[in-house]
Amino acid sequence: MRKSPRYLLAAGAASALALALSPVAASAAQPGDIEPIYDAIADAPFDLSVAGTFETGIFDAGASEIVQAHGNRLFSVNADAGSVFAIEMTDPTAMAELYQVGAEGGIANSVAIRDDGLGVVALENADDKTAPGRLLFFDANADEPTVLGEVTVGALPDMVTMSPDGAFAVVANEGEPADDFSSDPEGSVGVVALPETIEAPSQDDVRIADFHAFEGVELDDSVRDAFGPILNDEFPRSTNWEPEYVTVQDGIAYVAMQEANAIATVDLASAAVTDVFGLGFIDRGTVPLDASDRDPEDAPTINIATYPGLYGVPMPDGVHSYQSNGETYIVTANEGDAREWGDYVEPARVKDLGTDDAPGTGPLCENLASYEDDAALGRLEVTTEMGFDDEQGCYSELYAYGARSFSIYSADGELVFDSGSQFEELGARLSESTPLVFNSGHDDNEFDSRSDAKGIEPENLTIGEIDGRTYAFIGFERLGGVVVYDVTDPAASTYVEYVNNRSFDVSLGDAYEELEASGGSEEELAALVNSVGDLGPEGLDFIPADASPTGIPMIVVGNEVTGTTTLYTLDGAPVAAPSPEPTETAAPAPSEEPSPEPTETAAPAPGEEPAPAEEPSPAPTETAAPAPAEEPSEEPTPAPTETAAPAPAEDPSAAPSEQPAAAPGEDPLAPTGGDVTWAIGLGGAVLIAAGIVIARTRSRA
Repeated sequence: MRKSPRYLLAAGAASALALALSPVAASAAQPGDIEPIYDAIADAPFDLSVAGTFETGIFDAGASEIVQAHGNRLFSVNADAGSVFAIEMTDPTAMAELYQVGAEGGIANSVAIRDDGLGVVALENADDKTAPGRLLFFDANADEPTVLGEVTVGALPDMVTMSPDGAFAVVANEGEPADDFSSDPEGSVGVVALPETIEAPSQDDVRIADFHAFEGVELDDSVRDAFGPILNDEFPRSTNWEPEYVTVQDGIAYVAMQEANAIATVDLASAAVTDVFGLGFIDRGTVPLDASDRDPEDAPTINIATYPGLYGVPMPDGVHSYQSNGETYIVTANEGDAREWGDYVEPARVKDLGTDDAPGTGPLCENLASYEDDAALGRLEVTTEMGFDDEQGCYSELYAYGARSFSIYSADGELVFDSGSQFEELGARLSESTPLVFNSGHDDNEFDSRSDAKGIEPENLTIGEIDGRTYAFIGFERLGGVVVYDVTDPAASTYVEYVNNRSFDVSLGDAYEELEASGGSEEELAALVNSVGDLGPEGLDFIPADASPTGIPMIVVGNEVTGTTTLYTLDGAPVAAPSPEPTETAAPAPSEEPSPEPTETAAPAPGEEPAPAEEPSPAPTETAAPAPAEEPSEEPTPAPTETAAPAPAEDPSAAPSEQPAAAPGEDPLAPTGGDVTWAIGLGGAVLIAAGIVIARTRSRA
């Protein structure tokens, strides 16, 4: 019998190869090629605007994925070339490729740069992704590709980062199975002690943290345990769990295991996994979503509604972390992902459950039977591995991939904030007043086309501090664009602004196919790709003012579908103070008396008050927490509760965070509707966002 979750309705060494030539005609686009869609609160502390774009003209091949800034350079993973681009960005409007760095027999997946310029690239084995991978170290300060050495790590190193103190490189070895499921290596986390100077570590500096200690240990009910075909009966979790992304704070690595809906904590000093905790579920009976691209067929509408008995599984891709008031917080981009290897296919549409289109599944139970219609949940993709009631022989609950939101968790896994339905409601509002196409794909402009899947798909994020406040910048993989939230007070995080540097005039997938079929040249195809702006944000990095080539804070976004790397400047944010020039005083000759005249300085005269500092940006208005709501009944009515799409705002700058404070029973995270349930967490009052279901049974190894 499948385990049904218990619910606590919570509040709220091959030789290195340096690549010097590019296989593509890369260039920098001038700002203004695309008129970005922009939305912000009235008192936004800064405005995101395009400073420049580095273009490759490569379509849908991952030509810009993970990005990192260092000095006046950007380093961007180009999966199409299997290497990392080094890009000069001193002038953001005229960025130029310097060189590429990679290794023979390896495919670059990720890059990270230490403050002093020690760079590292995560390389999967190009011939066999289930074989051990490598970390390649290079000098990011050099004017040509300068490889320092490499070490071997686990299978399919997918993401690498540096610890804030620069002492370790930490890599998520995803350990995906072979495509035909003939083998399935263990997932693991590599911890590599780094030298203090710019040189490569040795193999002796590599330690691998595995999950063996967690085999058979009781876990949170929201952790998706080993499932599907298991090739290793001795270590089912170790082979089934696939580390995806890593963030580090205070000597602890927090590792996202996307398909398991969990975070693993790794102590870097001992290179041991110390905990695994689940990330809960989104109660879609409380938090609404648009779940259909056929509501009705051939004329879909925006229909953001609630569905009792449906739950969202966050399953984050990118994760980041920061500290507030001395406490560590983990921020997750809740994309969602399914397992599909060999003959095993996990997802199915709701209407196909119990039919030949979803072999091995059962039908919906009576309480969910009305959801089979396409206009309800019939088209929605759900996991077949959860929600099945063996006693009744049917699905009494449904679990959909992703949460269409971002979340903030404490370091021990308590949910502090979730954005609920705000992203989808933002898209609905902007589709009424701008060219934005609601829930469209990353290579098409088809209205509502992603509603039956994972919506806008929050993919990744970065964190930055500006003028004493902390902001999260989150990329939407499908819809495109970057949304900004003030997360200074994690429990009261608020929307700030959104920018989308994408043209919705051309459906790139169809247009590219037509041009290719008609014999379009490589130059014509590249020009088409470059004409639509940025599609498919994959990686982001924050550049503080004191590290920015312009002295103004920036973010950089790698876009995998259009192969573009775009710099955004944060106009209006405090600029970096120029380095003070020393006052030169000539040294007197040995036989001369020093000049009696003092060197003048800009200090105030005695008794004068120094000039007042600028006022800091105003803190966002906090929304009062609603009063506790009653526990929902055990048998909720399955009929969906429709939430009308928000009307166009009279003020184009109006944003979700400007809505009135929520009345009891309303969702402060959803400006156009949605209820919220509040409860008391274990050991004290823990404030957690609306509609999140948390299972709190956890054992530590």
